[in-house]
Amino acid sequence: MRTKLNKSVLGRPGLIVLTVALLTGVTACTSGGSSGTGAAPAASAAPKPEVFGPAGYRGLTPGMAKEAALAGGKLAPAPTSTLDGCTDFSYTGGPAPDPARIAAEEAVEKKSKELNKKADEAAASSGSDGDTSAAGSARSAAKSAEVARLMADSALAIAELAEKREARDKAFAASGGASFGKDGLRELGAPPDAKTAEGIGAGSSVDELKKAYDARGLKLGENKRYQLPIDGKPGWHYEFVTTPEGKVTAVSIISAAKCA
Repeated sequence: MRTKLNKSVLGRPGLIVLTVALLTGVTACTSGGSSGTGAAPAASAAPKPEVFGPAGYRGLTPGMAKEAALAGGKLAPAPTSTLDGCTDFSYTGGPAPDPARIAAEEAVEKKSKELNKKADEAAASSGSDGDTSAAGSARSAAKSAEVARLMADSALAIAELAEKREARDKAFAASGGASFGKDGLRELGAPPDAKTAEGIGAGSSVDELKKAYDARGLKLGENKRYQLPIDGKPGWHYEFVTTPEGKVTAVSIISAAKCA
């Protein structure tokens, strides 16, 4: 760098020294400081979030045995529900089991089974015995009344059981987890922050859901949830729970296999 000093400066030695010092400092600053590198350290890239999908999640895979899944440490050790023969577990750190809810589910399920059995047995034995007398007709009427009572009680128990199933399903969808049947893991629910490979998860709009999957066979199921067959996994499908306002609230992959 070339600098021209005027005569007034040349005549004052102290100012020459000060001027040279200032120029040296400017040169050092413009060249990147004393290190001479001028480059800031590169920030480390944030790890990509795990994708929720057919390959599984957190080491849990479709059909995986319950014992193997629990051994991996990604699930809470105690189930949150055993209704209908399904054994549901939350993820580690998720909602703890509610003993009162589990006991209520078991009681309602037992009651429904017992009443169904009694109603079936009463209906099977309610035929006419051929006695057309007044006494025979009275017995037949009494049997019919008993069958009707048992059928009504059974219907109420079935409705109560349906409410318990709905409550269980809502709790499972809200936090995600794993549900096991006799053949292993049959349903895997995504936690609220998880996304599919196409970026769909809780909070996505139905428009985004359709844009991502309409061309691949997305359909609205009889249960009012959107379903999508999973390529390469016969019997398995995605299920998306949505609100009337058009928002996705839960995502899971489910097998057609029964719990028990």
